[in-house]
Amino acid sequence: MANLDQNNWFTEISDRDGSAFSLRITKKLDEQQSPFQKVEMYETTDFGNLMIIDGCTMVSSRENFFYHEMISHPALLAHPNPKNVVIIGGGDCGTLREVLKHPGVESVTQIDIDEVVTQMSLKYFPELCESNQDPRATVMFDDGIKYMREAAPESIDVVIVDGTDPVGPGEGLFNHAFYTSCLTALRPGGILIQQSESPLMHMPLLVEMRDAMTEVGFVDLQTLPFPQPIYPSGLWSVTLARKSEAFAGFREDDANTLSQSTEYYNAGIHHGALATPNYMKRAFEKK
Repeated sequence: MANLDQNNWFTEISDRDGSAFSLRITKKLDEQQSPFQKVEMYETTDFGNLMIIDGCTMVSSRENFFYHEMISHPALLAHPNPKNVVIIGGGDCGTLREVLKHPGVESVTQIDIDEVVTQMSLKYFPELCESNQDPRATVMFDDGIKYMREAAPESIDVVIVDGTDPVGPGEGLFNHAFYTSCLTALRPGGILIQQSESPLMHMPLLVEMRDAMTEVGFVDLQTLPFPQPIYPSGLWSVTLARKSEAFAGFREDDANTLSQSTEYYNAGIHHGALATPNYMKRAFEKK
């Protein structure tokens, strides 16, 4: 639920979390109702442009690098040599931009169901879309669940699930059937990485996700928390699941090189995110 009050404060009220988050608005820039969801754009006083989907904050100019960098670089650098990458969702194209910072990546296919999100991003977040024309990139508007179900077995190195909350168009990205499709499409040693909500506010969902990933056959998991100022609690996470072998560190030299073109991610941040807080450990171990 969202509210724009008479003093021009946009507030996302999260009834499920008993919390709210506000940003001060200068003006409304745009609004479109797609076949799937309502997409709004605002100009804020301090966070640049702001995208709202179905009343929920999605992306702002000021802080989107936390999310886009953490949903891409940890998985790509935990893999020894990722060449073929698929992004499910990711319509604002910021994750695509980050993936294409890896010179060894040969192809990236992004499948988002809602073209309106990308149209809005091209207009209001052009910096996120600056790599859309990279010859390695293919941007599609289709059903990502169907795409993964039909993907050739053992054809992908990394699958990035950059979706919304598990409601509406994003609901089908959080279940056994989808994870089974990803597992089948990944090569041995391949990695699935998915945004996994707030480990403070949404632990039952996070545990359910991890259990489902393990039950379909992924052999090792990592959940990495990171700051996300405009999402409920300000603390978010990504979860990595690896096929057929355990995680064994990450390519630190490449992480240090990459840090020249990132705002948040570097080798030290990766190491720190792997240090799981005790309350998370207890939740993951409890059955």
